[in-house]
Amino acid sequence: MLFIPRNGIQTRLQIISCRLKFPTGFSAAANANENENPSRSSQEKVYEVVLKQASLMRDHKIKIRDVNRALHLKMPVKSTTDGMLNMAYYRCRDICSGYPNSYLGTLLMTPERRRAVWAIYVWCRRTDELVDGPNASHMSPKALDRWEQRLIDLFEGRPYDMYDAALSDTFAKYPVDIQPFKDMIEGMRLDLKKSRYNNFDELYLYCYYVAGAVGLMTVPVMGISPHSKASTESVYNAAVALGIANQLTNILRDVGEDCRRRGRIYLPQDELKQAGLSDDDIFQGKVTDKWRNFMKEQIKRARMFFDEAEGIQELNSASRWSVWASMVVNRQILDAIEANDYNNFTKKAYVGKVKKLVSLPIACMAKQLWAIVPSSPHC
Repeated sequence: MLFIPRNGIQTRLQIISCRLKFPTGFSAAANANENENPSRSSQEKVYEVVLKQASLMRDHKIKIRDVNRALHLKMPVKSTTDGMLNMAYYRCRDICSGYPNSYLGTLLMTPERRRAVWAIYVWCRRTDELVDGPNASHMSPKALDRWEQRLIDLFEGRPYDMYDAALSDTFAKYPVDIQPFKDMIEGMRLDLKKSRYNNFDELYLYCYYVAGAVGLMTVPVMGISPHSKASTESVYNAAVALGIANQLTNILRDVGEDCRRRGRIYLPQDELKQAGLSDDDIFQGKVTDKWRNFMKEQIKRARMFFDEAEGIQELNSASRWSVWASMVVNRQILDAIEANDYNNFTKKAYVGKVKKLVSLPIACMAKQLWAIVPSSPHC
């Protein structure tokens, strides 16, 4: 199928782009910028990040760093250095293989791309574990500050361990910027201090930090099809939309688990109130008509972001299939929530192996079709 931007989505992006002033540098986590213009929506803030990342890729403004300096491994013999680096990537692979939903798709990429994606995913997994892992109770804002300084060091070619070395090498080989990585750490800071979100604007920014930013990390590695007529910005925006769609889906799937185990409610408080619901209703875990109606609207929104994410068809053909296959499977989680009669308190929505296997050939055929059908120009 050929992707044609939905009118509503296209209009929203045009409105956002018209209101932006296109600064040369922007940090989505910079409180000073937010205070200077508090009227900007989270989507406008994130779109500024998208513009900057797209510019970096399009104009190749990332500094070229020497691989040996990036590794910071004092190995005078090149073959020994290469061996250490290969081992670093293999260790990243071993961690990624423990998460088959993400790992299997990477096997369809070229060897160089898959190694880089493994390095990025491992860093994201380690970052997430800081606040949701076994030692999360000991995590503090200062520890996250140290983790961010460590990120800066490895970005500048001073890795702390082999996993860092793999990511440092990825930074050296691809036009990957540090900002999305910093933004993910900002998402971890939110998890330390925030367990409620007043409205969707707040929730959107959180979803960008913890998931949408991953799209900005990986697009420079996956690449854009040389035959694409789409703007670089639109491809980056689709990658962000996919991350947000996935995170919203995870939130809706894990409502019961998040409130029971972590005391967190990742749902817009104002929309809960409008639906006649409260935190107490969620902790009680009763599926009522009010809850069903509320969930229908939340699912509708998540699907809208999946629709916007269809722009990932513009990725390089060597990467497109794996990303699309993942999207096809994750969309079906929303179907599973509906099949469970919106009971995401005590039932875990998931996509069975058989259904996954049926879905993947469809994604593969779509990839082959897009390889021969010209892309539609984006306004």
